[in-house]
Amino acid sequence: MKLRYFSHSAFQITTDAGKVILIDPFLDGNPTSPVKSDEVSADYIILTHGHGDHLGDAFKIAEQCNSLFICLNELGNYVAEKGFQAHNMHIGGSHNFDFGRVKLTIAHHGSMTPDNYYAGEPSGVILTIDGKSIYHTGDTGLFYDMKLIGEMTKLDYMLLPIGDNFTMGITDAVKAVELANPTTAIPMHYNTFPVIAADPYEFKREVEAIGKKCRVMQFGEEIEL
Repeated sequence: MKLRYFSHSAFQITTDAGKVILIDPFLDGNPTSPVKSDEVSADYIILTHGHGDHLGDAFKIAEQCNSLFICLNELGNYVAEKGFQAHNMHIGGSHNFDFGRVKLTIAHHGSMTPDNYYAGEPSGVILTIDGKSIYHTGDTGLFYDMKLIGEMTKLDYMLLPIGDNFTMGITDAVKAVELANPTTAIPMHYNTFPVIAADPYEFKREVEAIGKKCRVMQFGEEIEL
């Protein structure tokens, strides 16, 4: 399985069987993304919430690829009203897809689409694919139930924001790693705009200081999991 980081909170997962999953594909309007929406494809698009920097170019990509959306119920209804396929879920629920299992978790944030549609609660997502578990926290502040999430699922990778202002900053994100106890932490949601400027290597140093692993992915980089 491969993981590619497009910057901000946008990731691409390619399974061993060749299925492609995009998470929060904010590309065309993203000043740090190395690719545009017409350069990617997706069998599935997972949305953590409805904000424009996460919904991003999902509709353009889905139109090109006939992608299936996976997201919270209200956001799924919005997607369906736009004419796309959606598998609606809710926080705490999980479902098996042909690529693996998806479970939605809580996230402390907001969720309103760019055209002012209430998109339900924000969420994080745990993906269990090809024997690995990936926890994409979505946009969130720190919450103590991250410890419970880590106790109930052995997390191989935790993708979490460090940019502060709208989400956790570095200090809280390090505490989140301590609570969830993943094998490897990967920072996201930083340096896209000046207000969320952060040093991912400072985060890496602080994570390693508590005895955990951290991988800073360059924008556009793909790694084997």
